[in-house]
Amino acid sequence: MAAQLEPAQEVQQQHEEEVEEELAEFAHIERLEALGCNRLDLKKAKDAGRRLGCCVRSRLSEIKGLSDAKVEKLLEAARKVCPKFGFMTAKEVEADRQTTIVRISTGSQALDELLGGGIETKAITEIFGEWRTGKTQLCHTLCVTTQIGGENGGAGKVAYIDTEGCFRQRIRPIAERFGLDADAVLDNVVTARAHTYENQFDFLVPLAAKMADEPFKLLIMDSITGNLRVDFCGRGELAERQQKLGQLMQRLRKIAEEYNVAVLITNQVISDPSGGAMFVADPKKPVGGHVLAHASTFRLSVRKGKAEQRLMKVVDAPNLPEAEASYAISAEGIVDYKD
Repeated sequence: MAAQLEPAQEVQQQHEEEVEEELAEFAHIERLEALGCNRLDLKKAKDAGRRLGCCVRSRLSEIKGLSDAKVEKLLEAARKVCPKFGFMTAKEVEADRQTTIVRISTGSQALDELLGGGIETKAITEIFGEWRTGKTQLCHTLCVTTQIGGENGGAGKVAYIDTEGCFRQRIRPIAERFGLDADAVLDNVVTARAHTYENQFDFLVPLAAKMADEPFKLLIMDSITGNLRVDFCGRGELAERQQKLGQLMQRLRKIAEEYNVAVLITNQVISDPSGGAMFVADPKKPVGGHVLAHASTFRLSVRKGKAEQRLMKVVDAPNLPEAEASYAISAEGIVDYKD
């Protein structure tokens, strides 16, 4: 395991250097003022949480005080300060990923090998499974391992959006396992309790502003579908629920790519009522349907094994084979399973 989290000043300096390197792809909206954009118009777009170039014109025009002409001017200026907006060669993309992508350890060597090194930044990783399979325990473990330097540096803070009230003081013993100062680790984790799906949306705007100023590397939403299943009931509201879920996933993707953070979402499962369920080993399927399946970069299923064994399987990934690995839940977080 790599070295302990760097002092706060060094981490902040590293964050500022990373921001400078990534300005070619994403730039602070204030830079548009030098290209003739009105400061008040820029403030309106920023306060609304809109990202120029990642938002359709109709959404920008909904902001009070921004006419179609002003929107066009803002978008034109945004393209000028972001030269990477457009086509790149595959070699350039490969080189960019090799220098910017960070992989965060899960705390289990077997799981890290399964995932090609850990949880990836600039991507959304979904973990679904029934209760008592270790989804929330993995989230707590990642709160600590994110603060340990690894490949491409990568030590950073964690944002934890809790929708099910399961966030607990499990971080302290996990930090002690890795030889870290528990109080310092806790200071680097910010958490918010989301009681409705609207809270989940609302928290992302101030969080994005916080990520612009502080070195975050992980955003956890545990779970993404819990509130949606309660706030939208029955088939009559299913279409609206799926639309809101798609919008939420899109916001998470923009945050992941703009701030180079890993987004980890947990998901619940439901019993498959179809007739074919009796012919499969595990008749449970994740909530969210095709909307969530298409929006997630990595999909991981977890299930119970024998005794204390838990199994994680790669269901869908752009660069990983379908495989599975064993792990266990301990008082010190997620660990390797020993038979």
